Amino acid sequence: MSTKAIKSALISVFHKDGLAPIVKKLNQLGVTIYSTGGTEKFINDLGINVVPVEEVTDYPSILGGRVKTLHPKVFGGILNRQDHAGDVAQMEEFNIPQLDLVIVDLYPFEKTVASGALEQDIIEKIDIGGISLIRAAAKNFKDTVLISSMEQYGDFLNLINKSNGTTTLADRKLLAVKAFNVSSHYDTAIFNYFNTNQNIPALKISETNGKVLRYGENPHQKGFFFGDFDTMFDKLHGKELSYNNLLDVDAAVNLMDEFKGEDPTFAILKHNNACGFAQHKNLHQAYVDALAGDPTSAFGGVLIANQKIDKATATEIHKLFCEVVIAPAYDEDALEVLKGKKNRVLLIQKEVTFADTTVRTCLNGVLVQSRNTITDTKDGLENKTNTQATAAQIADLLFASKICKHTKSNTIVLVKDKQLCASGTGQTSRVDALNQAIAKAKHFGFDLEGSVMASDAFFPFPDCVEIADNAGVKAVIQPGGSIKDQLSIDYCNAHNMAMVFTGTRHFKH
Repeated sequence: MSTKAIKSALISVFHKDGLAPIVKKLNQLGVTIYSTGGTEKFINDLGINVVPVEEVTDYPSILGGRVKTLHPKVFGGILNRQDHAGDVAQMEEFNIPQLDLVIVDLYPFEKTVASGALEQDIIEKIDIGGISLIRAAAKNFKDTVLISSMEQYGDFLNLINKSNGTTTLADRKLLAVKAFNVSSHYDTAIFNYFNTNQNIPALKISETNGKVLRYGENPHQKGFFFGDFDTMFDKLHGKELSYNNLLDVDAAVNLMDEFKGEDPTFAILKHNNACGFAQHKNLHQAYVDALAGDPTSAFGGVLIANQKIDKATATEIHKLFCEVVIAPAYDEDALEVLKGKKNRVLLIQKEVTFADTTVRTCLNGVLVQSRNTITDTKDGLENKTNTQATAAQIADLLFASKICKHTKSNTIVLVKDKQLCASGTGQTSRVDALNQAIAKAKHFGFDLEGSVMASDAFFPFPDCVEIADNAGVKAVIQPGGSIKDQLSIDYCNAHNMAMVFTGTRHFKH
């Protein structure tokens, strides 16, 4: 029979918030309740009769509470097959009580790790009995109902109120699926804690927060986001973010993280690349300068600032159709302006720590690498030419290098006075990237005389520095490392150009 009435329940939980209404409802239905330890006391304090598990097992909780429910009379009551004659006979032979419902949750292992607790305290939060009860009850979903997390309390209470304490096979199977989601996530967290140094080359990722998107990269593709968006942002206004929006937001926050704590900085991104970027003494001018970099591509873009957006800046932004605006804060009158477009997404970015690794699918598997955490600095620069870069040029070179690091390879970035003049993005040759950048800068009216150039990788030939020189570039930053580095250095020396090496390549594919 697929529909079953709950007549008995084992309740043993760490989190008791929201549990009382369930216990009271079960008592109202005449359900026999078994429990242990703190949960048993909690139920007793509600004035509800509860049978201690020790009365069933004839065995006390031992080893400081490490062993409480691990007993054949408990697991027999959960795992027995009610339509199996042999199981039914053994239940009677060994006086094992039937357990129709199991409510259990797990010790807060992840929270304990996140708190910076000592290893011994973390180890004590590795649940044994709870995880065993979950697996047993989920395996026997045909006969057993399982609540495996406090997040399920509300839905379960609604279920038993509506059905008067009965469940269908479909109900029980769905709860089993949820339970295996809980248990697999828990085991993944434990493994990753012990495998911090990646001594075992295994990849285990578990994200229990999932959201269905309108579609994927294109309308004919399905799309999902797995992650806790709300820990990174407060969404103040606008439509639901799309798959492509999320990719651009990710690119934007990673890029702007390079400029945290610096002068007012504004970026405009399109298809994961900065099409406008500028830094100024005030945010309004930084936005105006960023927009000037490519007002065409800015249409429909994602905008991000490293400082609070004021009304003057918001008024300029409002003239542009843009999908998303991100900032650490907004003045109230700025919000009023920006909310003038009902679909425009407004986000406040919170203080966050980025993941240590990046993951992407590849062939029939995945590629994993450590995050590119190296940012080029003045102290790490090596002068390679007779002409030395001035202080102003070094500031521009480092500014350009940061943008270059977050632009699709092959890329060349042209900067002047901390304003992105143009970039060549995602080109198959460095020469093509440079020519693209120069053509774009000229199209939008930039004078490249006195500008600087950043490259994400070395120059195998001197052709790029020659083209840049002819366009007006006076200083170059690149990682170096080509066996023909000297050819580019010689050209720079012959034409009074400054060149510095960083020693760090910044490919981004």
